[in-house]
Amino acid sequence: MKKEDKKIILAFETSCDDTSIAIFEDDKLLFMDTASQIKIHNITGGVVPEVAAREHANAIFWVLENVLTETNLKLENIDYIWVTTSPWLLPSLLTWTTVASTISTVLQIPIIPINHIQAHVFSNFLERKEEDIKFPLICLTVSGGHNDIYSMKDIWDLEKVGSTTDDSSGEAFDKVAKMMWLEYPGGPIISKLAESHPQPIPCKEGSKPLFPRVWLVKKEADFSFSGLKSAVKREVDKRTNRWEKELTLEDKIEISYEFQEAVIEVLAYKLVQVALQNWVKNVMLAWGVSANNRLKEEITRLAKKNNLEFIFPVSNLYCMDNAAMVWILTYYKIKYWEFEKKIWVVKL
Repeated sequence: MKKEDKKIILAFETSCDDTSIAIFEDDKLLFMDTASQIKIHNITGGVVPEVAAREHANAIFWVLENVLTETNLKLENIDYIWVTTSPWLLPSLLTWTTVASTISTVLQIPIIPINHIQAHVFSNFLERKEEDIKFPLICLTVSGGHNDIYSMKDIWDLEKVGSTTDDSSGEAFDKVAKMMWLEYPGGPIISKLAESHPQPIPCKEGSKPLFPRVWLVKKEADFSFSGLKSAVKREVDKRTNRWEKELTLEDKIEISYEFQEAVIEVLAYKLVQVALQNWVKNVMLAWGVSANNRLKEEITRLAKKNNLEFIFPVSNLYCMDNAAMVWILTYYKIKYWEFEKKIWVVKL
């Protein structure tokens, strides 16, 4: 991409419950706005796809108008539209691809699809130079819907080498929070409660953890958190005598701490183990649960112990769904690849 040939990019990220739009000029963020749906989904304790799609439809035009107003641009000034098309919630994706495709067709602006998972991986490039991230590396993605380990030999080589066999760690955080009558999303609340636990981290030698560590095969890269959720449910039922009384604050703090430790120990160990097995010296973290300070602390400890370099998003804002991650992936694709000025057909 020639320096004088600057591109104005309109990026959409609407794969789940955040309506996020950003406008960039090459590698410079001009403005980003995100409308959250957390208050709506807190009522049901999780994202309902049809409700999320309706909220996107309600927010889309005022968010788009806001980013255009703040940048003093018009749609006619846009060179490319990049929009998340997979994977995630189909009703949410349909809402946005319909709007983006309409703009693309009417104004003859090229629209190019973006993979949601790859965009989250590229969130690690935000506010970093390209050479700051060294390959090959092993990347762990952790969210409410996905829990995978990827091998990356270079910037475009993304090969899945491990995955969850049932529930993701992010979903487990949300469901455990719901078991304790806490708000949605559960990750930040459980993490905050766990920080209040008086027991030092890590647990004292010889002490028995409240919940099991679900390793499956310890030296392999797959995960399972459904059994851990069941163990938490049994503990909650035991402490409440099956709905006869409520959990105390002390109960919630202890359960949150023990549950979080059970999840983090497995995530951190398997990420580092896969790196060592593949003779890789760099590990990376991405997606929503990468905002968890305890997880980053434990991976940092294991990485240092094994002489590995650990990379994670520079801001917790980039751990969540946001248009900036769509843009950074866009920027590198335009930089490395040639795209014809034509209308692409977006398929879900």
